[in-house]
Amino acid sequence: MQNADVVIIGAGIVGSSIAYHLTAQGCRSVLVVERESAQGKGSTGKSMGGVRAQFSTPVSIQMSLYSIPFYASFEERLGSPCDYRPQGYLFCATNAKQMAYLRSNHSEQVKLGLKNARLLEGAEIAAMFPQLRSDDIVGGSFCSTDGFVDPYSAMNGFMTAAVDRGATLWKNISVTGIKRDASGIASVETSRETISTRKVVNCAGAWSAEVARFAGIDLPVEPLRRMLVPSEPFDEFPHTAPMIIDMSNGFHFRPEARGFLLAWNDPEESSGFKTDFDPGFIEKILTRAADRVPCFANLPVNPKRAWAGLYEMTPDHHPILGEAPGVPGFFLANGFSGHGVMHAPATGRILSDLILSGKTDLIDASLLSFSRFAENRLIHETAVL
Repeated sequence: MQNADVVIIGAGIVGSSIAYHLTAQGCRSVLVVERESAQGKGSTGKSMGGVRAQFSTPVSIQMSLYSIPFYASFEERLGSPCDYRPQGYLFCATNAKQMAYLRSNHSEQVKLGLKNARLLEGAEIAAMFPQLRSDDIVGGSFCSTDGFVDPYSAMNGFMTAAVDRGATLWKNISVTGIKRDASGIASVETSRETISTRKVVNCAGAWSAEVARFAGIDLPVEPLRRMLVPSEPFDEFPHTAPMIIDMSNGFHFRPEARGFLLAWNDPEESSGFKTDFDPGFIEKILTRAADRVPCFANLPVNPKRAWAGLYEMTPDHHPILGEAPGVPGFFLANGFSGHGVMHAPATGRILSDLILSGKTDLIDASLLSFSRFAENRLIHETAVL
């Protein structure tokens, strides 16, 4: 029987970051188990790669204030690139209520130490991007350190650094069970062999509820399909643009290679393991794209290049982090609701702190504990991209 101090189930960006942070803190006996033949085949490789600190809840802002500087210094820390591009996020408000929401968020962000966010007048946005239809834009907010990373490169960078420090990665191996004894977690059963361990981290993304059931836990995480549409090369909108969010309907887009990447969360989408791309989505998103960016009426799109991935949603759209109550040694890093890539560095730090010392100073970890659902203290977040 194999032994490991910590077993991480899932080698996407969250599992990879936790492995990196554990080994950086001196924990060498880390085994990461990945059921696919390669990393990143779950949600990581399908992500839009956006990173932002412009959130409304303090805990999300704090996680971004660790994660974004981490990505900015990724190459010097880890020796490999993550392609962090600080082109910003621009939220465009189309009514007074949305603007009040951005003002309230901005004051919270500034209070917590975000220095690069600023509120904009509608006329400023129109002057910045004359290609936008701005007759209904009353104002917005912009943060210059927000931007994008390459999720695949970041994931590989984390895992390579972890393995260099002694972690082990098993690929093409499924977890088939988790055994408990009077002290808590005792072992993890896999399609290869049983691993004796006292600490397990569930990093199975959209599939995390299935893994939690092995430990006797009913985890409120549901998969939700998210579709993304890349364009062909297009030069009628500047490629230096930030992620631009139309708050009137949630349509957002950013430069990608020589074209643009378009996203919109269809409110008619229902939860479930749907990973096929629906061709009917193209017309829906292009209608919204052309409405906000008139030149996008000519945007060339090849439906064969579009894709679908899965968000892992919790009831309050915030992650579940920390040790599961009643199951000593079973740690959760689940339910990021679309923010797994952007908050992966902070998640790695928080989980490694909790696993190794039982506490973390990065956030108030109790806010994101699993017990919040039973105690009815959900976190109110009104905007989720």
